Amino acid sequence: MMAALASGTSTIRNFLQSEDCVNTLRAMEAIGARTFYDEDGLLHVQGTGGKFLEPAGALNVGNSGTTIRLLAGILAGQPGVFEMTGDDSLCSRPMSRIKDPLEKMGAKVELTGERGTAPIKITGGNLKGIDYLLPVASAQVKSCALLAGLFAEGTTTITEPVPMRDHTERLFRMLDLPLTVNGNQISLKGFGPKGPSLKARPFIVPGDISSAAFWLVAAAAKKKSAVTIKNIGLNPRRTALLDVLKRAGADVEVLLDESSVDGEPVGEVKISGGKLKAVEVKGAEIPNLIDELPLVAVLGALAHGVTEIKNAGELRVKESDRIATMAANLRLMGVEVEELPDGMAIKGPAVLKPSSALRSYGDHRIAMAMTVLASYASEPSVINNVACVATSYPGFWSDFKLLGGNVE
Repeated sequence: MMAALASGTSTIRNFLQSEDCVNTLRAMEAIGARTFYDEDGLLHVQGTGGKFLEPAGALNVGNSGTTIRLLAGILAGQPGVFEMTGDDSLCSRPMSRIKDPLEKMGAKVELTGERGTAPIKITGGNLKGIDYLLPVASAQVKSCALLAGLFAEGTTTITEPVPMRDHTERLFRMLDLPLTVNGNQISLKGFGPKGPSLKARPFIVPGDISSAAFWLVAAAAKKKSAVTIKNIGLNPRRTALLDVLKRAGADVEVLLDESSVDGEPVGEVKISGGKLKAVEVKGAEIPNLIDELPLVAVLGALAHGVTEIKNAGELRVKESDRIATMAANLRLMGVEVEELPDGMAIKGPAVLKPSSALRSYGDHRIAMAMTVLASYASEPSVINNVACVATSYPGFWSDFKLLGGNVE
């Protein structure tokens, strides 16, 4: 998105060709950017200089909640009318959380779905900065407002209820945008309707710890196993799972590189498996663990004691209701689990029984988390509807085999 806003041609190294990322790329092309890959797999993005075109039809961003919410912030600052939509899952997720700050800034946002959901129609331009207390702990809403703030008159100040992912803030600082952070307040001085004058530059994407998490958990509960993952992003607001694994008794070694990659700390993580104990996850660590919570449930099924997940009501409105879908799948494998309004309690270690009725519910993280758990059963299990894995991790199955997994 930032490369598409810039003038000139940027390069992006390590661009993940997952469905979410490719849908983002297609959306930026539809509003004026041009892209191509070179023979080395390097992505080149020719920017628009901040002047986007009105697309011929609605931008379809597939399953990507990040894309629809962040891009809404940029489009709110553009003169014209823009529509965005996605698949059935995306069109069931709450979007009023971005409608509120964008309309307070001066955009018109229509949620044409049945329950305050996508499709979204945005009439943008003439934004003003606001002071906004985030009502939900959502880094996507924070980033949406900050991206809109680039095109606002005056200063936009966002107050976080708890510390959340800060990739957008790091990227803004790297691009020398006028952003300041004071405790839980993030302030951005806007550039007005013309937006920022960004110049093309090279970008490097570090490895995604949310994808690496599946292998970390897979190794953690298996005696005499060890996995080392290199060139992984170690943003401290993304590494809560490492703290959970340490509390559970796993042997976790982290080696930070001396230099960061485009403002993001990187390094390697080594984990050695063994006997695990139950953990409790709740409160302020939940926002920085939200994508890994299905794996915490898997960990609970393999650890000794009752693992409790609390204050995680946001799981109800992800790609699936991840509390309900994980609980249903765990029970199919013989795991004792209590479903709570904002989490679950899982008793372990379970005597796992294979199942041919496991379902992804169209949710990539559910499919991958259940793959990890099924690898611990004595007989093969069947997980239905796994094409969704390509949403975020198209190489998942080949990496699973590389690490000794048995999959057809």
